[in-house]
Amino acid sequence: MKSRMLTIVATALLAAVPFLTSCGKGNKQTAIGFAQTGSESGWRNANTKSVKDEAAKRNIDLKFVDANSKPDNQRKAVSDFIAQRVDLIVIEPIELSGWDQILKDAKDAKIPVIIADRNVAASSDLYVTFIGSDFLDEGKKAGEWLAKKTGGKAVIAEMQGESGSAPAVARQKGFMEAISKYPDMKVVLTQTADFKRAKGQELMATFLQDPKFKDVTVLYAHNDDMALGAISAMEAVGKKPGKDIMIVSVDGTNDGIQALRDGKINCVVECNPLLGPQIFDNAQKILKGETVAKEQKSVEAVYDQEGLDYGRPEKAINITKSEVKGF
Repeated sequence: MKSRMLTIVATALLAAVPFLTSCGKGNKQTAIGFAQTGSESGWRNANTKSVKDEAAKRNIDLKFVDANSKPDNQRKAVSDFIAQRVDLIVIEPIELSGWDQILKDAKDAKIPVIIADRNVAASSDLYVTFIGSDFLDEGKKAGEWLAKKTGGKAVIAEMQGESGSAPAVARQKGFMEAISKYPDMKVVLTQTADFKRAKGQELMATFLQDPKFKDVTVLYAHNDDMALGAISAMEAVGKKPGKDIMIVSVDGTNDGIQALRDGKINCVVECNPLLGPQIFDNAQKILKGETVAKEQKSVEAVYDQEGLDYGRPEKAINITKSEVKGF
């Protein structure tokens, strides 16, 4: 995938360049606080690894906190970073809301903030830039692919991510906007499984007992881990995922792409977690006093069992299923 190849090249070039020491701080090592949501999925683990690895390459003092999917933990971590007078803060927020005061505190302390992966519902002048995916577009891509594949006819069960999180809200909204053009595409069951594989398995077991599920033809999961959990529950009762019930997922993890190759997932909308190089490229510019774009979106693809890239058809129509890579 072109976006990842460019990332790899950029990383290699920058690895040999020492990271900027903070303005006016002499030779002091740059300290950056990173408030991560948790470790709820394969996507999240790959994202954390990307940030940690890139920080190590650039000799950054990365102060890492895993909030364990608890918003209060994450907000406390950011408050602690402010008290520690770090040079810059990176937040991958669990929730959209509740950030105004903490971001104001950081701004008052003259500590720049990068919002990554998930955005926040706060005034944009309280942070420097957002770096991440367009979750609304991911939902739209999933709905558009499904409409094309089914001829606009589907009875759908939906597995949502963490309630109130930006990807869960936007992936649902984008999907619903896409299928709203087709009166014969309807969501009859929808419930959260928190982006977790075990909860996806539990929720699918519950769905299978619901009278409404007998008419379901499609499962739309907000991430691969929930889809993979659902696959386990379906197989436990003798159903064939990808055949008896079509599955559309978001992420592109190694396990998700393998399930695509195996015919158990029918479509995966890519969500690239490898944000480390982009985050620290921007951090370096910010600490130099340079201007960066307020919003920076990832370029991402859509893969089905044929391997075709519907997200960027002009770039990769000839990609085969075996060539599609996960993370």
